[in-house]
Amino acid sequence: MAYYDSAPSVPLLWNFSQVLGQQLPNEPLQNDDIITTIAFDKLGDHLAVGDRGGRVVIFGRDDRKKNVSSNRRDLEQRDFASQHPEFRYKTEFQSHEPEFDYLKNVEIEEKINKVRWWMTHDSLQFILSTNDKTIKLWKVKEHKVKQVIEMAPPLCSENMLLAESSFVPGLETKSAANGYRLEWIEKMPQNFLPPQDVDSEIGGMEDPFRAKRQKVYAYAHSFNINSISNNSDYETFVSADDLRINLWNLEVSDQCFNIIDMKPSNMEDLTEVITSAEFHPLHCNLLAYSSSQGLIRLSDLRHSAICDHASRIFQHGESYGSKSFFTEITSSISDIKFLNDGQHLISRNYMNMKLWDMRKESSPVAIFKIHEHLRPKLPELYNNDCIFDKFECCFSGDGLHFATGSYSNILRIFSPGSGREEGIKLEIRGNFNRKAIRQPKSRARRSSLSNIMPRGIYHHAHVYSESSSIDSLCNLSSKLLQVAWHPTCNLVACAVESSLVLYYA
Repeated sequence: MAYYDSAPSVPLLWNFSQVLGQQLPNEPLQNDDIITTIAFDKLGDHLAVGDRGGRVVIFGRDDRKKNVSSNRRDLEQRDFASQHPEFRYKTEFQSHEPEFDYLKNVEIEEKINKVRWWMTHDSLQFILSTNDKTIKLWKVKEHKVKQVIEMAPPLCSENMLLAESSFVPGLETKSAANGYRLEWIEKMPQNFLPPQDVDSEIGGMEDPFRAKRQKVYAYAHSFNINSISNNSDYETFVSADDLRINLWNLEVSDQCFNIIDMKPSNMEDLTEVITSAEFHPLHCNLLAYSSSQGLIRLSDLRHSAICDHASRIFQHGESYGSKSFFTEITSSISDIKFLNDGQHLISRNYMNMKLWDMRKESSPVAIFKIHEHLRPKLPELYNNDCIFDKFECCFSGDGLHFATGSYSNILRIFSPGSGREEGIKLEIRGNFNRKAIRQPKSRARRSSLSNIMPRGIYHHAHVYSESSSIDSLCNLSSKLLQVAWHPTCNLVACAVESSLVLYYA
C-alpha cells in the first residue's frame, strides 16, 4: 500500500479520552515525575511510560473485559460504551538508579531516555529501557490471582456441627431427627448468616504485573544513549549514542559490536553527531540513523562489519543552500520513524516534520511546517536554550496521519491529501497550575554533544534577543515533546509534565 499517494484522507475529529497520572491542582510538580518517554506495544494492549526518576510505569488496556456478565443491564451498558481503547494502571518498577562516574567526576542520571517493547507472549512481556549509559531488559509477567468475594455456608455434617458448637455461643447439637443443618442455622447469630441468595463463588480476578530484570547491557557507551531500536529478527537490537551505534544480541549482555563510529581522531574536528537510529520494520539488515546536520543515512549491515559508508543519504535540497548560525541547529533531526510499509519514514527537526519515500533521496514527499512562526524569534530561543528542544513524531497505523508536538502543549496532526496544510491543532490540557519544586543543586551531569557542539563551534557568537517577547506567540514553558500513536486505532498519547493525556478520533 502506498501511503502518500493513496486516496485523499479525511481529517479526523478528535475527542478527549482520558488522563492518566493526573494530580491535584495545588499539588506541587516533582521533577522526578516528569514523563520522558512513552511507547505502545505492537498490539496496542499495553502502554509503557518512563520518567526522570528512573521508573517505568505500565498501563494495560481496560476496555476489553475478559469475564463479561450476562446481565442484561451490563450488556446494554457495554453496547453503549465507547469503542476506543481505555487504559488503567497495571504496575511500575524502578528501572535505573542514579550513578556517579568518579573518573570524569560527573553524575549519571536515572532518567529514562527510551523504552521499547520487545515482544509479547501470552501473559509475558519484555521491555528494554535505557538511561544515558545502561540498557536493561525486563520481563513483566501477568499473574492471575483468584480472590474469594462471597462464601456460602459449608455443607453440614455431625462432626462439623460438633466443632462449630464450641465456637458459637448457645449452639447445641440436637438429634439427627431434628436436622443438624436446620438447628445450626436457627441458633447461629445473625451476623454469621450469609445472604440466602448467594452461592459459593470465586471472583475478582486480579492481574498483578511483576517485573523482573533479565539482562543488563552496560559499559558500551562513552557518550549519552539517545535511542534503542528492536530488529525484526527478534534476536538483535541497536543502541545509539552521540557518536557510535552498537549492535547487541538479546541473549549476550557482556559483548556488542560497534557497527557505526563517527568519532574523529581529533575531537576538535567534530562537526556532526548521531541523533536517532531506527531498524527497518521488515528487513533486518537495514538501519537508518539521523544526524545533527539534517541527514538521514540508510546502511546495509550486509556490506561490511563497520558501516562507514551509507547505502543512501536522504537530504532535503534546502540543506544545500547557505548555512547560517541557526540553520545548523534547527536542521538537526531529533526523531525518525519507519512507517509500517517499510517504504516511507518520517523525520522531525526543530522547524518541521517531513515524510520521505525510500526511493527518493533528494527531497521529502511532504513537509509539515510546525514552527515557521518562530523563525523571527530564533535568537531568543537560542538564548533560553529552547532551540535545543527535541520533539518526537508518530504516525497512524494506516500511515495516513502524522502527529508531533509543539509549544503551549499543542498537538499538531497532519493528514496529507485532506486539503488542510496547516493540519489540526489540539491544545492538550494537563496540570498547568501546579508549581514545580526546585531540585537541590547536584553535581555536574553529562550533557549531550548535540547540545554542546553548536555552542562550541560558534563560541565566538553572542546573540541578542529582539525587543519583542516570544511569550506572546507561545508558552515556552509548556512543551509537548513525547507523543505516541496507537498501532491499530486512532488514539494518540501525549506526555504533559507528569500526566499522560489520551485523545481519540
